[in-house]
Amino acid sequence: MNRKTVNAVIILGIISLASILFIQIFWIRKTLQAQQVNIEIQEKEDSLNLKQFSEHAHIALRNVLEEINHNAADRMDLYGAVKQISTNYFSVDITEELHPFYLEQLLKREFDEQSLNQDFQYGIYDCFTDSIVFGNMIRYTKTSGYKPVSDSMNGVTSEKLDWKKDGHYFTVLFPNVKSNPIDAATPLTSPWLYLVAIITLILIFFAFAINVILKQKRLSEIKTDFINNMTHELKTPISTIGLSSELLLRGEFKDDPERLKRYAEIIYKENKRLENQVERVLNVAKLDKDKLVLSKEKLSIHELILDAKESFDLNQTDSGGQITLQLEAANDMLQVDQVHVTNVIYNLLDNAVKYCEQTPDITIRSSNQNNGFLLSIADNGIGIKREDIKLIFDKFYRVPTGNLHNVKGFGLGLYYVKLIVEEHSGKIQVKSSIGKGTTFHLWFPMNKTND
Repeated sequence: MNRKTVNAVIILGIISLASILFIQIFWIRKTLQAQQVNIEIQEKEDSLNLKQFSEHAHIALRNVLEEINHNAADRMDLYGAVKQISTNYFSVDITEELHPFYLEQLLKREFDEQSLNQDFQYGIYDCFTDSIVFGNMIRYTKTSGYKPVSDSMNGVTSEKLDWKKDGHYFTVLFPNVKSNPIDAATPLTSPWLYLVAIITLILIFFAFAINVILKQKRLSEIKTDFINNMTHELKTPISTIGLSSELLLRGEFKDDPERLKRYAEIIYKENKRLENQVERVLNVAKLDKDKLVLSKEKLSIHELILDAKESFDLNQTDSGGQITLQLEAANDMLQVDQVHVTNVIYNLLDNAVKYCEQTPDITIRSSNQNNGFLLSIADNGIGIKREDIKLIFDKFYRVPTGNLHNVKGFGLGLYYVKLIVEEHSGKIQVKSSIGKGTTFHLWFPMNKTND
């Protein structure tokens, strides 16, 4: 997947997210507007219903009052006798003594005629106790009409009740009629929370998908680079072996044993080189399958470093590279695998030489720190960029070398180094400055077997 394809996927993803967000916001706003309209309509309907209820209740109570005062000489005295205290609470002034049973029957009849169809409770004011004596709670049902809730309730009235109390007014309460039938419309937050949750999940998934795509792209590039490098590394010795073999087959220098020997040596060396390169790849494949077996023994790390320096000095006689040793560790005896730890040191020295534009100048230091052995290898190479440092231990990854096109390898060296150090329960750190060089810090623990 090339860069243009990745950019196209990202752009399409962003456009998709923006479209989803726009559509969701549009429909949520429409839903909120529709809800607000419904609430306003319902409020108007309830307001009309309450107004209608109030009018019917006034008419019914007025009729009850007229029935009670049918013998009154002046009907004008009834004006203003019916008062609405609140939406569901009414008070009616009377001038005569009123029996509760009689009042209950009148209320039932008039409420039924006005189709109020509401539960109600009435009370008569007792002037002697300055309190209201409540009558029955009357429950309305479509099947039974108006009927007392219970015959055993306090305040039950009957026709035989002895009632000789002077009252100035009676009250009627409709408990199921609410003054505010619809609560004030609260902001609808759940759709917004839903939208935020959905967008968050989509963003997380989108970010994860892009991360996977970028990782796969980088892995594809690394593998392609590895294949190209491996092809180049294997092609060179194969070509050399083929050319030398062809010259030998021609037999043009049978009388020149020195020349014959030289071509035979070339074939042998290139064959060993080819064998070593294949072996390196196979060894890493074995490491991936957890087939690494360490043969640990108690060794002096300083002796391994001295052997590596001696080999380095022999191979760098032409270029003039040098190694400076500062071995200050008091205890360098560790339980390690000699072959693998030696390979780790050689790999780091080899990188120090390959990634250097001038005469290699390498410093190896050792010390005892944090109950362990610290080995530092510093060079004067081209350095590593900060963004590359976190990738250099990945398999097949090779740091871009700019104008250094002669750097060979498979990108397996540092992967192998980190793996071996961690197999010894150690740690590895890198510090680098572009144009100044790189320092690798390898720390190995000192356990009881190392004392």
